[in-house]
Amino acid sequence: MNSLEQAEDLKAFERRLTEYIHCLQPATGRWRMLLIVVSVCTATGAWNWLIDPETQKVSFFTSLWNHPFFTISCITLIGLFFAGIHKRVVAPSIIAARCRTVLAEYNMSCDDMKS
Repeated sequence: MNSLEQAEDLKAFERRLTEYIHCLQPATGRWRMLLIVVSVCTATGAWNWLIDPETQKVSFFTSLWNHPFFTISCITLIGLFFAGIHKRVVAPSIIAARCRTVLAEYNMSCDDMKS
């Protein structure tokens, strides 16, 4: 393979990788927004749960029953993490890191800066 063919292959690989990462961006953005919203809801619910004077007087489960917003948002956040939201949020970074690792074996490199 001559250097011209190698350059064409590298450009094709770069185009395909860029296309794939750009296709992931909208879904990643939606997952990030969902994670932010649920995290803020959980933090707000936790704050209200902690400052409620009744929380100290009743049992743990009763206090959770008295604060359904916190309970539901906390269960939702835990469910999202069990569903793998942490992987979906950073998917483009994982793909770029894996490509970097593979390309390093061939003394090549890539960056994840947008062009």
